[in-house]
Amino acid sequence: MELYKITNMIIDDDFAVDEYVTAEFIYMHKTYSMTFKKADLEIINSWVFEDSTSFPAYVPEVVVESIREEVKKRI
Repeated sequence: MELYKITNMIIDDDFAVDEYVTAEFIYMHKTYSMTFKKADLEIINSWVFEDSTSFPAYVPEVVVESIREEVKKRI
């Protein structure tokens, strides 16, 4: 059974200073977005989307680590 499913990933390579990777995923029947620094995959922010609004999201560390590993494989 999957904990989450990544539905989209955006790699921003054109920034002058830092590059970022944003992963959109479904977790617990909700849509989330998590942005990492591309260099070390440090989390910059995470959001959950509900009722056409975004809120800062709490994502359990086990899920964050799993997403981080999957993003690392994809980039």
